[in-house]
Amino acid sequence: MEKFRFLTSGESHGKCLTAIIEGVPAGVGIDIDFINSELHRRQQGYGRGDRMKIESDTVEITSGVRFGKALGSPITLVVKNRDFENWQKIMSVSPNNRTDDKAFSVYRPGHADYAGSVKYNQQDLRNILERSSARKTAIEVAVGAVAKLILKEIGISGSSEITQIGSACCPDKFHKEIDLAKENGDSVGGKFVVVYKNLPVGLGSHVHWDRGIDGRLAQVVMSIPAIKAVEIGDNPLGLCGSEYHDEFKIKDGEICRTSNHAGGVEGGMTNGQDLVVSAVMKPIPTMMKPLESVDSKTNEKAKAHYERSDVCAVESCAVVAEARIAWVIVNEILLKYGSDSIEELKSRLI
Repeated sequence: MEKFRFLTSGESHGKCLTAIIEGVPAGVGIDIDFINSELHRRQQGYGRGDRMKIESDTVEITSGVRFGKALGSPITLVVKNRDFENWQKIMSVSPNNRTDDKAFSVYRPGHADYAGSVKYNQQDLRNILERSSARKTAIEVAVGAVAKLILKEIGISGSSEITQIGSACCPDKFHKEIDLAKENGDSVGGKFVVVYKNLPVGLGSHVHWDRGIDGRLAQVVMSIPAIKAVEIGDNPLGLCGSEYHDEFKIKDGEICRTSNHAGGVEGGMTNGQDLVVSAVMKPIPTMMKPLESVDSKTNEKAKAHYERSDVCAVESCAVVAEARIAWVIVNEILLKYGSDSIEELKSRLI
């Protein structure tokens, strides 16, 4: 069951990205400046490409909010693609404007091109690229910003940190790693961690496989484009149980822990400690020095299609993960404590 749910739509070079959100409690303050600041965070990061020089993402709210407060009805968010000005004919919805400009047929290893073209029977790989592009994460961050505004009302906050870029684990060396990849016409990935604080005990459940909050968290982070691994808490490989599990103790009459190796989740439920989610992002598969590939029309050897891209987008990806994790936390809170109004929610939770 979902209390906080939404649909998004839009293509990388289409007119706009759109989301319709249902389940935001009435009375929640919807701060458009905060949403825009989150969109700005997503666009930042050392190693981002030329697309970010074109776009300056801002949100338009077209329903569900009045005088800065959620009405309890569906909220519609729109983020326009400024680059659409240069793609109007190419991305036209009218059959009268059909063109082969920007069409391509050479698969890009590591992208959705091959599997997507087979699944949806598409000859022009542009039809797969446009929606599989990470550009769609812009509207997801806007949705996540709304979720964060709900969490802010009840004292829950999140943040992220980059812990590795390429082979470098020291922040002082991150830029060097990205610069080297750029010089070589290559790309580089990395690892980040997201932490949410002040969560109540008991979000999620142990009673069914699909209700565990750890499974839900892993799914939303794993499905971010380019993510290849997700961890909750510390990696236990090589540790004995006596070294890994978080012991209980009493301090000032309260139950607490001596550590947080579990990352705030036990038995599919939050346990009151900080929620800690880490993820590994692969190197972006679009590179200035393209990999070997095949032309889908001729079945002949070819160099992979190149579309302008980032050298590294780990910082941006961490912001997307923050947003997606916020969706899960908000949904679980609304399921457990109520969702009609923010006053009702606060009365039950705070």
